[in-house]
Amino acid sequence: MSWDKESVHAAVEKQREYFKTGATLPIDFRRRMLLQLKQSVLAHEKDILAALKADLGRDESEGYLCDIGPVILEINEALHGLRKWAKPETHFSGLLAFPSVFTKVYKIPYGVSLIISPFNFPFLLSLGVLTACIAAGNTAILKASSKSKESTAVLAKIIADAFPSEYCLVIDGGHDIADYCLEERFDKIFYTGSPRVGVHVMEMAAKNLTPVTLELGGENGNFAIVRKDADIRDAARKIAFFKILNSGQVCININQVAVAKEIAEPFIEALKQEFTRQLGEHPETNEEYCHLISSSAYRYVAEEADAYRERIVFGGVGNPETLRYSPTVIYPAKLEDKVCNHETFSPLLPVIPFEDNEIDALIKEVENREHGLALYLFTKNKMWAKKVMSSAQYGGGCVNEVCLHLMVKGVPFNGTGHSGMGAYHGEWGFREFSHPSTVLFGKTKGNLALREHPFHNTKKLGLLKKFFK
Repeated sequence: MSWDKESVHAAVEKQREYFKTGATLPIDFRRRMLLQLKQSVLAHEKDILAALKADLGRDESEGYLCDIGPVILEINEALHGLRKWAKPETHFSGLLAFPSVFTKVYKIPYGVSLIISPFNFPFLLSLGVLTACIAAGNTAILKASSKSKESTAVLAKIIADAFPSEYCLVIDGGHDIADYCLEERFDKIFYTGSPRVGVHVMEMAAKNLTPVTLELGGENGNFAIVRKDADIRDAARKIAFFKILNSGQVCININQVAVAKEIAEPFIEALKQEFTRQLGEHPETNEEYCHLISSSAYRYVAEEADAYRERIVFGGVGNPETLRYSPTVIYPAKLEDKVCNHETFSPLLPVIPFEDNEIDALIKEVENREHGLALYLFTKNKMWAKKVMSSAQYGGGCVNEVCLHLMVKGVPFNGTGHSGMGAYHGEWGFREFSHPSTVLFGKTKGNLALREHPFHNTKKLGLLKKFFK
């Protein structure tokens, strides 16, 4: 279907009418919809893998690991926990509310939701968010990426086979169609993408005072810090694996590695060996290695690599026909280098040497930047790692590991500042798509006169002070 301003408006109004019927509110309905979503995903498994191959050159194993598997886990978690999550909370109202002893907190769905998803994980970052949206009792319009065309087509098929359009619908198209969506009055917006576009989404949402959740990559990217006491080979193996994943097109990927000078050379050698071990001598020809999303993305990466050609110690080659660009290590990089001051979203990996005894200065420099979506520390000093991880401002991360915090069930995921706002996954996603509504149930007898006029009675004032103290 070809979308325009009028058809987008009609789709939103159709969903608003449906939401007002109350059909989405019963927990049994939500569970049934989650099961239908799961069944539709499983039924289109081959289509999903084929689309990921066409759009990103993704191997079937990586496609299942990164898109299908996590969506199924997310749906299963919602099915398991939904009744508990949605149950109204009961609270003691406090002495000031006497004789009204009990207060309820209801979890109310926002209503009609807009989910804007990116190209890099076209199923995980749309259907994973949709799972939370459905669990909370909302309807949804998914604005899928125009860059991953095959995946968007399959996504539309998955949703159309599972749901009527007045409940859930996929809209495709470019930035103009996205703006038509943002001009509509939604009750909740969830956007995944860049901070620059995140600002635009918030500006548009502000016109209707629509609450927004943002999952962003961060302006300055995500650091991995390798201290001199780290297990060099283990750190290199994990960092290489993660940089290879989806050809670096991952919002929580490592943008730059800061490595202690004392181990910098052996770390670089271990990193080279790991890239070669995992992808072979010529990564750009490996069919298992994902390619960049478009010719323009490839040109951008190739041109940025050329700017640091004299400092490339591994990689730096690609194939513009297949859009594969090899993992590329830039060493020694500097904190002030341009490549270290934006989200690369690519296989480029600058490595910055630092003096291990000046680690506090490095941490201060990282904290002075925009907050990253992820932080990864490699060290045997767990006390230091805990201190940093419990005080720095970032989205989430790992110690002596990469990316796996994303896979842990029952915990929140997202960033802060330029890397996002709000949180989701599991119950946190349910909360993100629900409004907590507090309702006190009053009594008709035994009401206290303390809160009523006249107030000139000094005994009243004294009793009020005692209550508050």
